[in-house]
Amino acid sequence: MIRRREGAGRLQRGVIILPSAFTLGNLFLGMWAIVAAERGDLIWAAWFIVFAAITDNLDGRIARFTRTGSAFGSELDSLVDAISFGVAPAFLLYRGYFAEGWGWILPFAYLTAVVIRLARFNIQQGGHAKRLFIGLPSPVAGPMLATFYPFSQTSWFEANLGHLNLPPILAGLTIGVSVLMVSQVPYPAVPRVSLRTWTGRGHLAWMATGTALAITVPRYYFFPAMAGYACLGLARSVFLGLLDRLPDRDPLEDVSDVEPEETRIVDYEELGREDEPAESAEGGRPGSLLEPRPGPRIEPLD
Repeated sequence: MIRRREGAGRLQRGVIILPSAFTLGNLFLGMWAIVAAERGDLIWAAWFIVFAAITDNLDGRIARFTRTGSAFGSELDSLVDAISFGVAPAFLLYRGYFAEGWGWILPFAYLTAVVIRLARFNIQQGGHAKRLFIGLPSPVAGPMLATFYPFSQTSWFEANLGHLNLPPILAGLTIGVSVLMVSQVPYPAVPRVSLRTWTGRGHLAWMATGTALAITVPRYYFFPAMAGYACLGLARSVFLGLLDRLPDRDPLEDVSDVEPEETRIVDYEELGREDEPAESAEGGRPGSLLEPRPGPRIEPLD
């Protein structure tokens, strides 16, 4: 019996550590991207940022699947995202396009938008299931800017757009992405796949097609796909009027997790043992009960 409990304890600790291991893997890839950019290998720097985004998506899914999410994991994830999707893409932009004079101000503006976006996300949406993201997510913004360089090295781009002056284009793109991150534009989360419904099967087919393109033609796929996602949220806001009727909180947040404003927890141990009920009405722990405001109960006079 003791050996079984010890084995279960080790397994539980291993499951709890697993999401954080993926988060630290995200950090490793972000640091590797910075090193690659410093060495002048901007293409591999971009791919490392893409790999970091994939790892970032996996750690959240593993935490939800194993039910091992925690405040520590959430804070660690935000700090790592600031490196992998803030510092690393900003440094790639600096090394590739804005290394002269005061050009580094544009990567700094992007980095500022990333940390503001992450801080706001932690306050507004952190720790809840999400159908919408308010503002362009940084794991999309960072890889989108990073993969512009591999996309610009394709034969199609050189044949059709090679005559363009890229630094001004990147400057406008960087400013636009930064504004979208701190905006109130809602972006759809990754859809759930399922074989039970036609909608779920459609999502599965769409994700399978995207995965196949990402593996076979990554230089052609990643930047257009992420740019299309960024434009999609903006177009929905403009044409459907979503900016005028944003939800106060995430639509998928469980209402039962939010304590009503007009209730408070009364501890009967503080009021005296004679007021303590035998057990709570909802099967909660004895000695506590939800009561409407205001204040303590008023007993009738004799």
